[in-house]
Amino acid sequence: MGGDHLGAVSPELRPFDASLASIVVAWASSPREGDRWASVGEATEQTMARWHAETGVHPFVLVVDGSPRGYGEVWEDPDEDEAELGRVIVDPEVRGRGLGRLLVTLLAERARELGYDQIWVRVVPTNRAATTCYARAGFVRAPRELEAAFNVGQPRRYVWMRLHDDDAGVPRSGP
Repeated sequence: MGGDHLGAVSPELRPFDASLASIVVAWASSPREGDRWASVGEATEQTMARWHAETGVHPFVLVVDGSPRGYGEVWEDPDEDEAELGRVIVDPEVRGRGLGRLLVTLLAERARELGYDQIWVRVVPTNRAATTCYARAGFVRAPRELEAAFNVGQPRRYVWMRLHDDDAGVPRSGP
């Protein structure tokens, strides 16, 4: 994801429409990619409907020149006064053009609009493309001790990253 390769596009983050579910799940073209995307071997339209029924989950789609090109969610955690970005994926046909970073930036803006300054992501350690994308969008890895604490009780070990923002302060707790 080098420099800005978006060219003449009109990107817009929109609330997710269930009619796009089959398109989005097809972007994870293998069980390995589904696992790296959302910790599921294979996502289905029904899987997405269950995700969207969870309290505090706000799904969005990135539309570029009228076509869906990215998907991601903002998860609210009002008890911890923080949000997490989750299940972020970009259409394989347009990867490497800066759309992942744009999508993450727009999702973080939505989290801020919901009132959250602390914004987190968790990444499967082998998903280097995602880790790089988040870093380029301003996320920094949590200290190892904090990351170890966040991973207690998780179904797998994750890399935890927080949006670096001088106004956000020091994290008080974890997702």
